[in-house]
Amino acid sequence: MQAFTTLSSSLLPIDRPNVDTDAIIPKQYLKSIRRSGFGPNLFDDWRYLDPGEPDQSCEGRRLNPEFILNDERYHKAEIVLGRENFGCGSSREHAVWAFQDYGIKALLAPSFADIFFSNCFKNGLLPIVLDQALIDELFAASLADAETSVSIDLDNQIILRDGKQIAHFEVDEFKKHCLLNGLDEIGITLKYADKIKAFEAAQKSSAPWLYSND
Repeated sequence: MQAFTTLSSSLLPIDRPNVDTDAIIPKQYLKSIRRSGFGPNLFDDWRYLDPGEPDQSCEGRRLNPEFILNDERYHKAEIVLGRENFGCGSSREHAVWAFQDYGIKALLAPSFADIFFSNCFKNGLLPIVLDQALIDELFAASLADAETSVSIDLDNQIILRDGKQIAHFEVDEFKKHCLLNGLDEIGITLKYADKIKAFEAAQKSSAPWLYSND
């Protein structure tokens, strides 16, 4: 998992409440578990005017000109700006994978659905809960000017705009440690590889019948 320390980017404003995971990545794309290749299908039903299928090339599909992802002014954004209850619906990790494959590294919203919130941290995507008034302010600014940008400093847990701090955000210390060091659950486990091997060696000696099929 790639470490997250600081990020400066323009914003991608998704101006809808209760954005659910089926909208983020529709169910037909859940057959794959390879964690990559989902970017072209992010918000598939809102992004295209024709239906899509797994392994289908999105080149030539009819784009919805009214959806924000199809506005080239926002194509470089690496931070999504969302409304309340972002990521509700089913627990699919594919929703997080789709954001990451598209190039999104952080999300700002007044609230997130619990499972989606947890899945973000497990995969290295930073979700930040901000005050509703600040979210409203950022929406107004980014919709008026696509160049509106912010900087996220995870270590100090602050967000800056035009060089000035606009928010301090809360984040679980363990989750913060994992993001700063690029550690997912597998990475954390591998840090204890020597202890795991020592335990297995001792157990083989004291209870060899557990390993009779080795």
